[in-house]
Amino acid sequence: MESAHAHRKDEHLALAAAQQRHDQLSSSLNDIRLIPNALPESDLADVNLAVADTKFPFTSPFYIEAMTGGSQKTGQINEKLALAAKATGLAMAVGSQSIALKDSSVQASFTIARQANPNGFLIANIGAGHTAKEAQLAIDMIGANALEVHINVAQELIMPEGDRSFIWADELAKIIQTVSVPVIIKEVGFGLSQNNIQSLQELGAQYINLGGRSGTNFAKIEDRRNRNSTAEHAYLYDWGLTTAESLLEAQMLPKRPIIFATGGIQTPLDVLKAQILGAKAVGVAGHFLNTILTADTTGLISEIQQWQNHLAKLYTLVGAHTFDDLEKVEYVLAPNLSNYLNQR
Repeated sequence: MESAHAHRKDEHLALAAAQQRHDQLSSSLNDIRLIPNALPESDLADVNLAVADTKFPFTSPFYIEAMTGGSQKTGQINEKLALAAKATGLAMAVGSQSIALKDSSVQASFTIARQANPNGFLIANIGAGHTAKEAQLAIDMIGANALEVHINVAQELIMPEGDRSFIWADELAKIIQTVSVPVIIKEVGFGLSQNNIQSLQELGAQYINLGGRSGTNFAKIEDRRNRNSTAEHAYLYDWGLTTAESLLEAQMLPKRPIIFATGGIQTPLDVLKAQILGAKAVGVAGHFLNTILTADTTGLISEIQQWQNHLAKLYTLVGAHTFDDLEKVEYVLAPNLSNYLNQR
């Protein structure tokens, strides 16, 4: 008999998948229109998609973002995701390991990722509010190459059994300073403002994942988990900043950390647009979850390989050979996004 916490993991998985199938998600990056370059002076053979970062030496600029783990069913999903990551050379983040720090019986649902992909780049995951010691335990559990620390105030407050205290800064600084691998501070779908980014940078954060709205919506998920509720938090379903808005917020800072992005990534073009707006790497969660559930491991491997192939074509289309060339790509913003930028 699995615990209530493990059951919650299964609920999160099922509800996130249902959002992908039924909610007609639309990427906020659709509000960025690229100006075509009919004379790109580029060659597909010269494109290099690798992320030029010694701590995150990704061969592709997108990766499998944190989704799951903590129950038998979610462990099976983690194994399939890890096998797809191994076959395609993608990095992969596991879901929150906080449950495994409390209940050792579910650790296998996370360690399976390392077993399936012994030499891959794995990212451990723990929530803000945990100690630096606990963060290191999460890293050691899966032999991680990096750590995500997720911040999720809105989700916790909506969740009936969620946290109610968010005094995080001091411990975040300790985690960044003391753990054995590089740390990404990541929002879970409500975005980050320039002030948030600057505050995290002052704590020592060198890598920040903006985690914007337009993908998996945890406000909706937590309401739907509460079967006694009739969408009582519906007024918060559009809370926060979108991925596009968060990327523009980061651009406003004269000195900023290395930016990752996730939230509503549906196509290789979304990856390219996020990179053009400054994201060095882009996490994909809900879309790949839907693929693994509907087309299994072989289907996800095929899709990832297609994305890798198409992204190289997109680089060529805009005249880019590497990430550094993308800053030259011109674009215009939809009126709502342009208005947002002007007001900020």
